Amino acid sequence: MPDIILASASPRRADLLAQIDFPFRVHPSILNEEGGSVHLGGEASEALACRLARAKAEEVAARVGRGLVIGADTTVVCDGIAYGKPRDAEEAQAILLRLAGRTHQVITGVAVVEAETGRAEVAVAVTQVRMRAFDAAEAAAYVATGEPLDKAGAYAIQGRGALLVEGIEGDYSNVVGLPLPVLAMLLRRFGVGIWDPARAQL
Repeated sequence: MPDIILASASPRRADLLAQIDFPFRVHPSILNEEGGSVHLGGEASEALACRLARAKAEEVAARVGRGLVIGADTTVVCDGIAYGKPRDAEEAQAILLRLAGRTHQVITGVAVVEAETGRAEVAVAVTQVRMRAFDAAEAAAYVATGEPLDKAGAYAIQGRGALLVEGIEGDYSNVVGLPLPVLAMLLRRFGVGIWDPARAQL
């Protein structure tokens, strides 16, 4: 059984791995992430998420030297604009109001890199999230909780942000930040079985 390393400081991603009782250790990537909103140009949002996820995993793999390194990058996309983590409370409220009453996509790129060989397997998950209509006062009240400030798209579906969500189509764990079915698929390509990782069965 190879070491499994999560190249992320996100407690949400760590919680998801712990939820499935999968052994891992955390070794965050030191790559900087761009926050705020970005108008997508020639690079598709799925390709961007995969590229950043792989870059994070490869950066950590180069430092640790052994094991399978998991990298992930999540973004929220609405009308061709990608929303990362808000830079401040004002931007968090502005992002929320752009999402209110509309459907957006949560896109997570996932990469697994074998540190010893540099082999990389990459995939992406997309979930449709429909937000209910809410006004500036409600958005401001949510921002005041502090929860949105380190979340892509300025909300946490696993927290109080769930009060703003009307429905989803797709993988819930992807919206939290780490699509577990996609991760399981990638790990199987390296011979690591999710159901019994100690014996690395497929």
